[in-house]
Amino acid sequence: MAVHAHPDDESSKGAAMMAKYVSEGVEVLVATCTGGERGSILNPKLQGDPYIEENIHEVRAREMAEAREILGVRQEWLGFVDSGLPEGDPLPPLPEGCFALRDVEEAAEPLVRLIRSFRPQVITTYDENGGYPHPDHIMTHKISMVAFEAAGDPTRYPDSGEPWQPSKLYYNQGFNKQRTVALHEALLARGLESPYQEWLERWDESSMPERQLTTRVPCAEFFPVRDKALIAHATQIDPDGGWFRVPMEIQQEVWPTEDFELARSLVDTSLPESDLFAGIRQN
Repeated sequence: MAVHAHPDDESSKGAAMMAKYVSEGVEVLVATCTGGERGSILNPKLQGDPYIEENIHEVRAREMAEAREILGVRQEWLGFVDSGLPEGDPLPPLPEGCFALRDVEEAAEPLVRLIRSFRPQVITTYDENGGYPHPDHIMTHKISMVAFEAAGDPTRYPDSGEPWQPSKLYYNQGFNKQRTVALHEALLARGLESPYQEWLERWDESSMPERQLTTRVPCAEFFPVRDKALIAHATQIDPDGGWFRVPMEIQQEVWPTEDFELARSLVDTSLPESDLFAGIRQN
């Protein structure tokens, strides 16, 4: 089970890994916390479209349906309202009733219910910084941690299904500095322009600290599937933008994995890993 804050997050964080496991017969479920209602239209080709602006929730739901079909995953909405990304100094208050302002124990209940019905062995989510400090990503981390601990406890959420304890929980760490530097240097070595120069110059270690990459899942052959799913989120991704400026063959050669940080494990495993199911498949 992959727990994500908004539609499109599943396609930019761990999508090739999910497609790989689906190809091996693993059933994968994406839990999407919010509908992305307050997300900006990031594709300049679609900005100013009145229909999209007035019906963004419906549009993003259709994009999610297309992406999950491409990835071959199941997907469920947890039903929370997007908090938006506050901007300004000082930051404005978050909107009343939004996901990030919900009580954590209460907000974890739909996820506990979904874990108990789907019965996953492995869960992926965000670290305590949210991967980046979006309030919905941080809240996704919080409810994921509560739900992982509570789902197997019959005394917690007793009306939310039969208890089920997942074996492992991982943090997505695809946006890591090691990968960014490796791709940047590979592009320069080939005489190509790198889209990462400014990004690396302003890399903020306080908001995106280096993490331990415990688990690297080889899935380079599924990078094209990842990109196709991401492009399905047309309001969020410009297919001619920087995301796609690194040639596919360079990505596959230089960094052929998607990367994770093992945060919880109830099974014995040896680090580093190359499989999220390490320690589970042998049991």
